[in-house]
Amino acid sequence: MRILLDRFLKQLIRHGRFSVVWPDGSRSDYGDNDFHRAAITISSNRTVLALALNPALAIGEAYVDETLKPLDCSLQDVLVLMLANANAAWRDIPLLRTRMWLARVLRPLRQANNARRARRNIALHYDLSGRLYSLFLDRDRQYSCGYFPRGDESIDEAQAAKKRHIAAKLKLDRPNLTVLDIGCGWGGMALTLARDYGAIVTGITLSAEQLDEARARAAAEGLSDRVTFELLDYRAMDRQFDRIVSVGMFEHVGLPHYQTYFSKIKDCLKPDGIALVHSIGRFDGPASTNPWLARYIFPGGYAPALSEVFTALERTQLRSTDLEILRLHYAKTIAHWRKRFAANRDTIASLYDERFCRMFEFYLTGSELAFRHQDHMVFQLQLTRAQDAAPLTRDYLFEAERRVPSPASSSD
Repeated sequence: MRILLDRFLKQLIRHGRFSVVWPDGSRSDYGDNDFHRAAITISSNRTVLALALNPALAIGEAYVDETLKPLDCSLQDVLVLMLANANAAWRDIPLLRTRMWLARVLRPLRQANNARRARRNIALHYDLSGRLYSLFLDRDRQYSCGYFPRGDESIDEAQAAKKRHIAAKLKLDRPNLTVLDIGCGWGGMALTLARDYGAIVTGITLSAEQLDEARARAAAEGLSDRVTFELLDYRAMDRQFDRIVSVGMFEHVGLPHYQTYFSKIKDCLKPDGIALVHSIGRFDGPASTNPWLARYIFPGGYAPALSEVFTALERTQLRSTDLEILRLHYAKTIAHWRKRFAANRDTIASLYDERFCRMFEFYLTGSELAFRHQDHMVFQLQLTRAQDAAPLTRDYLFEAERRVPSPASSSD
């Protein structure tokens, strides 16, 4: 067991110094000293074997189970070093190449998100206690990438800026435009579009927890006559709208269903309508979801390469009228979430337990690093059915954003 993992680490660690204290108390050092230092202790021989056979899955499991612990460093220090070396060396390591090939082959099966499976997948993550999310998200519970025009915004400012930016791309230039919000979360986007832009919004979600909260918020704000929320799969929607928005939902669609998703947007969009899809993507081409993330956080989830998005989109006759790539915005967003999670960790542990806290810490830390050091990014894709549905230049975006006042600064 130890021989296998030792051999793997000798192949993997080429930059920095990585140290392992084994279950018997002995220590091994790998790499050099020119980049970064990190160390771990492993307390179980079973964990040693799991790390040797499937490191991408086992490192998260072992951290949550506390059979792997950072030694005189943070979890972030360990993952930064591991990811930096994996980025550089994975093509030369048979184990990693084989694992990545197998994950690619199994993608269609793992992302076969039919209506029943999609609802089950969403419930696993989004039907957690609403109190949990209020303890690390912004005030509006925007569980997606914020927008940082300056770079130093608080999380509340960044999420408000994100909503302004998306609203500008939807061109809500007259009152009472009908909007479909696919994957509406706790209702923040829908409520903003109704309250600040005069839209009539229908939000759909597969999360019962989110549905109840969104409806309660609409009632509390006196917006129930302009915003309605439904527990509905996007494939079951049979009405047309002036505008469609989908923020942080496309990642849950699943690769085999991309054409179905875009075809449904086309069917539900009026001939002169505009749609906006905001999603995580990746720069480096088709890949697969991290196995730990897929098992414990987002089953059925996948952040696509743009080549995969456009392959499906081109078959629907929708027009891609604007594409923007947000680099590092999600890394900044998750850094805020990690800070807030840490500040409220004791309260969160009382809602769940210490093991849950470690699971979420691993999720948030790994996710931030995926955007900061790997190939993850966020894209915003504007779509229309007609060539002339959107203006010819982007000037209208900046004018629309300037017309909506920014919220007052808030401490984070």
